[in-house]
Amino acid sequence: MKIGVIGAGKWGEALHFALRKQMGEVLITSRTPRDIPGFTTLDDVMACSHIVISISTQHTHAWLKEHFRFNGQKILVASKGIELKTHRFLNEIYEEFVPRENLAYLSGPSFAKEVKESLPTALVINASNLEMASEWMAFFPRFIKTYRSDDITGAEIAGAYKNVIAIAAGVCDSLNLGNNARAALITRGLAEMSRFGLHFGANIESFLGLSGVGDLFLTASSTLSRNYRVGAGLGEGKKIDTILAELGEVAEGVPTAAAIVAIAKEHGIYTPIAVEVKALLEGKEVRQSIQDLLVRGSEAEF
Repeated sequence: MKIGVIGAGKWGEALHFALRKQMGEVLITSRTPRDIPGFTTLDDVMACSHIVISISTQHTHAWLKEHFRFNGQKILVASKGIELKTHRFLNEIYEEFVPRENLAYLSGPSFAKEVKESLPTALVINASNLEMASEWMAFFPRFIKTYRSDDITGAEIAGAYKNVIAIAAGVCDSLNLGNNARAALITRGLAEMSRFGLHFGANIESFLGLSGVGDLFLTASSTLSRNYRVGAGLGEGKKIDTILAELGEVAEGVPTAAAIVAIAKEHGIYTPIAVEVKALLEGKEVRQSIQDLLVRGSEAEF
């Protein structure tokens, strides 16, 4: 049995580090050569029995179509987001190339920097094949507590949606709107992403657990979050192109906001925060956006 990682960005490298702690030799590859122990060719990694894939959601389908060849490998998907072009969730994309029983999805609160420092956290392995999920759980070091779940839809939606709420939280904090405002925003964001997920058959428990509230509160409350920093830039009056250039990294919440709003419109789902985030990314004035959120009609909380 060999384990390999495809994608040597910050998260892919952090997972490679964590898996090596537990399993010893773990291979890794990416488009550009990196000075990382175990770095090798894509062919070598593709020959592994277990492969972690950590590549941008928006490039996933094209990469799989061009490079991936299924040969019985067990895949752990470590990316989060919704494909903007087709509005497909990651599990829908991967199932075009890999049988469902060979797929698992990683979720939960996890900044790459802290994983590489061996700081404790807890993650969820989501899969329809719970026996395979248990296999993956055994590969993680002791500082990462792992759980398993079969709610793939809930994990996928929570992991994508929290990035959109994190952008809103970054705006909130950059404008110094206060702790009350951030708490209210994150809580209503949790309600919004839960409502969206339940529409597609997700379990409410996923939104109340590590995949949902855990990852949301982490991502929406720290400058370590790329999406939070995008929101902070918007709050400072910067244009999105400038923000992304300064960031120098992928912020999945940007395309995900547009995808969520389009999907919500098609299915008649109420998503006011996502709507305002999309508008902000398209140039809407920040304080007008906040005002529009605040004056929405009074209604029952749930």
